[in-house]
Amino acid sequence: MTLGRMDPTPKDWRLRVRLADSPGTLARVAIRLADRDCNVLALSVIPVPGGVIDELVVRTAPGVLPADLVEEVRAEGGRCVGITAADVRDLVDAPTAALRAAAGALRDPGGLCEALRAVLGADSVVVRPHATDVLPDTPTGGHEVHLVAGNGVAVVARRGWAPFTGVELARARALVDLLDRTGAAAPRPTALLTGDGVALVLRPGGAGDEAAVAELRGRCSMRTLFDRCHSGVRTVPRRWLHRLLEPPRGTTVLAQCADRVVALGQLIRTATPDTAEVSLLVEDAWQGRGVGTALLAELARTARAAGYRELVGWCPPAETALVRTAHRAGLDVAVRREDGLRRVSITPAGVPPEPGEGVAHTGAPLPSTAGSPEAASRSANRPIPGNSGCDVRHGPALEPLPNHLPAAKLEGR
Repeated sequence: MTLGRMDPTPKDWRLRVRLADSPGTLARVAIRLADRDCNVLALSVIPVPGGVIDELVVRTAPGVLPADLVEEVRAEGGRCVGITAADVRDLVDAPTAALRAAAGALRDPGGLCEALRAVLGADSVVVRPHATDVLPDTPTGGHEVHLVAGNGVAVVARRGWAPFTGVELARARALVDLLDRTGAAAPRPTALLTGDGVALVLRPGGAGDEAAVAELRGRCSMRTLFDRCHSGVRTVPRRWLHRLLEPPRGTTVLAQCADRVVALGQLIRTATPDTAEVSLLVEDAWQGRGVGTALLAELARTARAAGYRELVGWCPPAETALVRTAHRAGLDVAVRREDGLRRVSITPAGVPPEPGEGVAHTGAPLPSTAGSPEAASRSANRPIPGNSGCDVRHGPALEPLPNHLPAAKLEGR
């Protein structure tokens, strides 16, 4: 907004306030807001120790600032606990949001982070696979919550604009317990099938994958490495591989066929809080089979749960594969030239593609024993059904596909 001009667009704000426990206080706040031509769209009451917090979703008139709303609350002796921009989703009542989140997580194995973000209204929710240093269920009153699932996986939720309440923590705990009982709480590797029946697994990368990723780079052509990594160098130092697999500010997902890593996708936080950089590397022999689409869809889901609103990829000017891959994954894309490169902006909150549209779809999650020594001994030397494109042994991260796994077809990149 420029000096001397008012923004004519109404703004929606979400406020949490603590008011004096006396009749009519909330009504007087509402009257004050009405005098400023503000409309209260929703109101909910959250019990907290020693009283309640009132949450209001307010649509302001042009020229009314968040500070003006806080001033009106203080004028009636209240205190604004937090304020943030709101959207239409904030008009959904908490029980309905919780039920929808649970249903979504049950339909989509591995969707725990997105479900918790919806229930908690969190800015971001991320998984910490090794929870040895995390205490179960952080005490209320803070801006960060740690929840530990029954399998030891810790989920960390953060919210900057207002601290979490005991009621919110109880809802999140109930959701985790529900998903625990159904086996959907653990973020686990996900099985895929290509169009020619080859089994793949999407799973998080780790330090133990350094050799496999080095071999992946060695099998990629110089053109692929240059287009995806802006470098045609196949061999990189070991410390680079470690940072590639366990980036301090991001996430790495691998696509694996038996004991061979065939693709890699990465999400890295940038200096802009709601933006992350995305990159994909798919082995030449696996390009055009939907592997990149599956990776990008998985990274987009992770980005949504982490609170990112934009994913940015950088490509040579003539490279269009990332744009096509994003379209196949059902994601909105905007492209522009910047610094001699092609800047691809992807909105992670896309509509999931329907089966049969030539894009990647995840199947059922792998059994929780995947990756264990027992799983490795059971699966060694066992052929993959329909394995026409990967003539290698069964690896420890790839268990036999469940009988109920849909034969989802992967096409495209």
